[in-house]
Amino acid sequence: MALMPVELCFATRASPATGTLPRRRATVRCAATAPAPMGEKTEYRDGPLERAFMGLFARKMEKYAGRKKKPGGEEEKKAVWDWDYESFVDVSRRVMVGRSRAQQQEAVREVLISMLPPGAPEQFKKLFPPTRWACEFNAALTVPFFHWLVGPSEVVEVEVDGVKQRSGVLIKKCRYLENSGCVGMCVNMCKIPTQSFFTDEFGLPLTMNPNFEDMSCEMIYGQVPPPLEEDPVSKQPCYPSLCSISTPSATICPKLQN
Repeated sequence: MALMPVELCFATRASPATGTLPRRRATVRCAATAPAPMGEKTEYRDGPLERAFMGLFARKMEKYAGRKKKPGGEEEKKAVWDWDYESFVDVSRRVMVGRSRAQQQEAVREVLISMLPPGAPEQFKKLFPPTRWACEFNAALTVPFFHWLVGPSEVVEVEVDGVKQRSGVLIKKCRYLENSGCVGMCVNMCKIPTQSFFTDEFGLPLTMNPNFEDMSCEMIYGQVPPPLEEDPVSKQPCYPSLCSISTPSATICPKLQN
């Protein structure tokens, strides 16, 4: 798909006996197809389209974060193509700072709505009523179209209301969580707004279950998300060694409590 970065590199090696290059090329897996172990960062090779999406989202989010200023006080201006994933995460972090949990979630919701053409939610509801087919179709679309944001994922079978269906998406190691290292950003800037966006705006229930042990995440289309107070993530502590704004002494991430 167009939004996926190049995941296969091709290398050639000379024959030790003749010093000539073989006719066949050896396929080498890049890091983007195999997430790095916990505690290490996965290497991605983003193409122009991935960087464009990062730039579009980041520029929308700057409305709530404020632009960075240069040493002389002048606002820093970036073209869409100048953004990379690190700067995208940085603007997300700036949106979070100084805002309550509800304000962070509302900011992301407004950014998502602003990315859609007028009337899109109503059209989505007509095209994709909450049926098994719609859930499985959206799960299949998630894998290629959200690759730039969350990294490698795959469609998996899940059980929704006692029925087994292929409407689950397993994110192998979430790129957003891996790069931010922040539990609060994962929950307030991704999980809750995304769940709400699909469930409330599009009428297609979605539950996201991040695993903070290995940074994987399971998305279940068709499953109504629980209230945050009943969700296990509401009790999650910070990553003290990964998050630059963590509170190591807190038993629960402070960003989940206000």
